[in-house]
Amino acid sequence: MKDEKSFEELIDDLENIAELLESDKLNLDESIQKFEEGMKTARLCNEKLENAEKKINILLEKNGEIIEEKFNVGEE
Repeated sequence: MKDEKSFEELIDDLENIAELLESDKLNLDESIQKFEEGMKTARLCNEKLENAEKKINILLEKNGEIIEEKFNVGEE
C-alpha cells in the first residue's frame, strides 16, 4: 500500500504545481492536467485539516485531565 503524504508534503506539491503553472513552460493540455492535480492535492490538504480540527475538538477535559477520544474519519 502506498504511503500517504503528510500535510507539509502536499503543500510542497501545491507550491510546485503553482510555480509550474506560473512559468508559462506548459502547453494548454499540460496546464489543465497540472491544474486538476492541484485541485486534488488541495482537496487532500483540506481533508487533513478537517481531520486535525476534529481531533482537536474531541479533546475533552475530565476531572482536570485532558483525554483524547478516538473518532472515525468520515463520521460526525
